[in-house]
Amino acid sequence: MRPIPAIETVSTEDVSVFRAPGGREVRLTNLGKMFFPARGITKRELLAYYASVSRVLLPHLRNRAMVMKRYPNGAAGEFFFMKRAPEHRPDWIETCPILHASGSLIHFPMAQDLASLLWLINLGCIDLNPWYAACDDVDCPDYMHFDLDPVPPAKFSRVREAALLLRDFLDRRKLRSYPKTSGSRGMHIYVPIRRGPTQKQVWTVAKRLSIEAAAEHPAVMTSEYRIKNRPPNRILVDYNQNAWGRTLASVYSVRPTPNATVSTPLTWDEVAAGADPADFTLTNVPARIESDGDLFAPVIARRGRCDLARFL
Repeated sequence: MRPIPAIETVSTEDVSVFRAPGGREVRLTNLGKMFFPARGITKRELLAYYASVSRVLLPHLRNRAMVMKRYPNGAAGEFFFMKRAPEHRPDWIETCPILHASGSLIHFPMAQDLASLLWLINLGCIDLNPWYAACDDVDCPDYMHFDLDPVPPAKFSRVREAALLLRDFLDRRKLRSYPKTSGSRGMHIYVPIRRGPTQKQVWTVAKRLSIEAAAEHPAVMTSEYRIKNRPPNRILVDYNQNAWGRTLASVYSVRPTPNATVSTPLTWDEVAAGADPADFTLTNVPARIESDGDLFAPVIARRGRCDLARFL
């Protein structure tokens, strides 16, 4: 893995400064703290990972509000969510103001470049949870997605089975889809869409499609949101993650798992061949990107987006 570029040690091995073009500086602290004890991975190595993948990661984050999920003591410690950008922050950290139903206007930070990305990770954000819509219109997302979550005792092999069935289901409706591991137990299936439908409308379409897909394959999938009513050994097609204000871990996010797994884009051939979330970790994903590039680039590309308005 490449080291963090342009790091200069200040006074101890535990504190460094990242100097970016334009005079921006980020003070990186507690670099020796163990963030993944089972793997011996420190906060410095987490920062180095994000620096090494920033070329492909940042296009998926730019101009999007970031919900901070902070693990000050690493993956094995307690975490807390934080929406408002800290009051004491560099003046060059850009924010996205979002008006909530409560009437509260919350200014979320955004990861616009490597300096702001490292600033966020230094706060203890192991994974990254961006808003589904860009900041110029936070109520109109540019993708719809399905969170495939196994109902015990289902194994990941059944998640793969459900993902392939859902792909075929979406293909028949001319909705091109792109898979990634969640980095945990499931998979995320993304459909890039033309902006226009509101978040509520996207949620409505996702719900209808999830119910239809589960009804078509009841032995494999369920759309039942109430936990007590879900049949065992099925894969929940979770459409509710499309609701306003919800977030998923972004592509290339390290997850707070013992092995530092990464939410990694896959080809459909890899899904069919038996890819597993455990195969993709902080230590090997940078080399995969060097070899294969950004397999999730079509999700943010201008061309090839689906028109969801025909489902409304």
